[in-house]
Parts: sequence; C-alpha cells; structure tokens
Amino acid sequence: MAADAARVARIVKEMVAERSERLDLSNCKLTSFPVALFKMMKDVVGNIRFVSLQDNELKSISADFMTNFSQLQELNLEGNLLKKLPDEVKTLTHLKSINLARNKLSDFPHQLTELAALETINLEANEITEMPLENLNSMPSLKLLNLKSNPLNIGTQLAGQMQIKFELLVSAE
Repeated sequence: MAADAARVARIVKEMVAERSERLDLSNCKLTSFPVALFKMMKDVVGNIRFVSLQDNELKSISADFMTNFSQLQELNLEGNLLKKLPDEVKTLTHLKSINLARNKLSDFPHQLTELAALETINLEANEITEMPLENLNSMPSLKLLNLKSNPLNIGTQLAGQMQIKFELLVSAE
C-alpha cells in the first residue's frame, strides 16, 4: 500500500514538474482519487487535458474531481467498479472522449448527453439495459457510442435500427 501511494506521488510530482497536460494513474490500486493530489497539482490542474485512472478499484468519482479538471478533453475510467457518475460530470464542457468500459454501470449516465463537445462514449462491458436514444441523437458532436457486451433489452436494440447520427456499436446476439 505504501509503495502504491509513493508511486502515485512520484507520478504526480513528475507531471507537475513537466507541466504536462496528461495525468496517468492507471494500475495504481486506487479506491478513490486522493484529495491531497489536488493540492500537489494546484498550479497545473487547470491545464490538464487527459486523465487516465484505468484499471484501479474506484467505486466512485467525486464531484470535486469533475470540477477541478475543468479543461479535461479525455477521461479514461475503464476497468473500475463505478456504478454511477456524479452530476458534476456535466461541468466537463470540453470533454471529447470518455471511456467507462468494464465498470458496473447498470444505468446509462444521462449526464453525458448534456456534453455538447462529447464525440466518443465507450460503455462496453457494463450492465446497461436501456439507452436514451433521443437524447443521444440530439448530441451535436457525438460520433461513436460503444455499448458492446451490455444486456440491452430488445426494444433498445431495435431502437438502434432507427436513423441515428452517430456510429452505434452493440453486440450481435
């Protein structure tokens, strides 16, 4: 545990020193995003465009996480234990891509449909049964929605046959 915490601190210190736009804390065994990191990154957090927290053990993402990374364009949360997103995800107005594959989401995160800049949503291998097709179709920038390996109900899958403005990936069953 101490070794993991030291690794996270080292990664963040290097990112701050380089004034990088990328923060990659993948495979760090995080169960939550450490609030103390915001203090370490206070001078650069507004410049961060990409965050990866892939393959951790996150059960939730805090509202503070969403509001602190206000300039985020790409967010990778693949391979965690997330069941929902905070409403504050709507504050990520610059977000172009979000990867939520291999989590525990049973409901489509409706807040995402309010993000005008969002181009790619990856929700592969969750537990989603319904998708808000009308709301998704009204998203101006959406190009790709991946819902493969989700237990979509037949009505939702048939709705996928409707004329849509984006590429929709679902499992063929």
